[in-house]
Amino acid sequence: MKKPLIQFFKTTLNSARDLAPIALVIAFFQIFVLQQPIPNMEEMIVGSIFVVVGLTFFVYGLEMGLFPIGESMAFAFARKGDVMWLLIFAFALGFGTTVAEPALIAVSKKAARIAAQGGVIETTDAAIRSYALGLKFTVAISVGMAAVIGVLRIVKGWPIQWIIMGGYILVVMMTMIAPKEIIGIAYDSGGVTTSTITVPLMTALGIGLASSIKGRNPMLDGFGLIALASLTPMIFVMAYGMIY
Repeated sequence: MKKPLIQFFKTTLNSARDLAPIALVIAFFQIFVLQQPIPNMEEMIVGSIFVVVGLTFFVYGLEMGLFPIGESMAFAFARKGDVMWLLIFAFALGFGTTVAEPALIAVSKKAARIAAQGGVIETTDAAIRSYALGLKFTVAISVGMAAVIGVLRIVKGWPIQWIIMGGYILVVMMTMIAPKEIIGIAYDSGGVTTSTITVPLMTALGIGLASSIKGRNPMLDGFGLIALASLTPMIFVMAYGMIY
């Protein structure tokens, strides 16, 4: 019982340490540059405590639950030897985690409202919801495909640099012909997918799979899924804009 408590306490201290530079930067510019008192000091202190506690539970939960289950499932599928089921699992994992990603939900809703204001789509609620939903599922499908490509790369031993270079060449080519209204959204979509839910599970999948396949090095082959997960949304979202 003592060991989990000690570990939780250490995680709390690490969370507070990680957030300390942000607090110092805000305090410095508020007091010495703007030369104004910090507004709602009590609320900010309470909110900061909530952030530390929430971040602590999140990181502790990742270490206790998500990382182990991702690695164990990847190991189980590799031991089973059925590549098709492994690819289906990878796609479902990438798709499911991205659909639930809070950052993607926020960006898709904001993008839909801005698109309506800019006359790209109709200003009706139905059109805005349809655009946001289409954007969210497009990104989710793209991350699912990124997971499939990443798993195949680990299984086959493909070098990641050629996949990444080819993908970004395609991104540049699509940027030249895609509607200019969708380009910024497409580029941002590549960032919002690599957030709180997707990153730990995709990382655990890659490391677990590379650890369980003979001849694969977890350090060399286990990483790279996140890079693919940030690349494919740019391609898919620009294609979505061109079709929409």
